[in-house]
Amino acid sequence: MFQVRIHGRGGQGVVTAAELLAQSAFSEGRHAQAFPSFGSERTGAPVVAFARIADTAIRVREPVMAPNALIVQDETLLRAIDVFSGLAPDGFVVINSKHSFADLGLGEFASTQDRLITVPATEIAMEHLGRPVPNAVLLGAFAALTKIVSLKSVQDAINKRFSAKLAAGNSAAAAAAFEYVQSRLVEILPASEKSGVAAHA
Repeated sequence: MFQVRIHGRGGQGVVTAAELLAQSAFSEGRHAQAFPSFGSERTGAPVVAFARIADTAIRVREPVMAPNALIVQDETLLRAIDVFSGLAPDGFVVINSKHSFADLGLGEFASTQDRLITVPATEIAMEHLGRPVPNAVLLGAFAALTKIVSLKSVQDAINKRFSAKLAAGNSAAAAAAFEYVQSRLVEILPASEKSGVAAHA
């Protein structure tokens, strides 16, 4: 079972991101669940949502305490809460930021850049949507980094969730983030592994 925890702030579509991720897995014939953490949902307040993906029925229902992957939709949360709590040693992390790991105070992750990626998701969202809502963007990045779900499945989920115009912008934004991460991985991976990344582009 692959477990995902999504951190963000109210108004950034955190819960929607978890639901879209679950729908992406469903469309691939897998089992999935998505649910939020109960608490303040006012605009700007920290919000957490969870998703699980598995090839068999999912019986567990409690919050994800030991995630295989983290999606951080707002970099300011890195200084506000311990978003990395419980992260698996080989876990993946996607952070919405235009800054480097060192600039974010995450220099200790330098040796795991094939599993931890920063993506300028807000900027990509503004370009394609005209709004600073990074959730769909980060799902595209997540698909590229983890390969747990495909970009097509993410786009299919977006198309089912939103109106045609909004879906088109979110789908394009997800694709842009997917390509961004693919290019970053090609830059940092050893030559022996680059062909595999290119094959998934």
